[in-house]
Amino acid sequence: MSNQVIRDQKRRVQFSRYELKRMLYKAISQDRKLSPSDRYEYSLKLSKMPRNSSRTRIRNRCILTGRSRAVYKMFRLSRIVFRELASRGALLGISKSSW
Repeated sequence: MSNQVIRDQKRRVQFSRYELKRMLYKAISQDRKLSPSDRYEYSLKLSKMPRNSSRTRIRNRCILTGRSRAVYKMFRLSRIVFRELASRGALLGISKSSW
């Protein structure tokens, strides 16, 4: 497993840990019914949270090779690894089509 995959796993864990708090702070900071000082306070709290706790920092990567492009979300495998495993019959319920 490459460093990129490990780094992405850490980001996913940190995102899940801070997700609710981040959503709450964001909702409060964008609520127009509240006073500007309260909104500003919560926007500061939001900015002081770890950067890796944001959803946009997560990158879908292949769990075997670390490839970041052409990754199927459902399997978390790249198209190359997916095809190889499917050809070998290592993925249950997946077979190469022929007509």
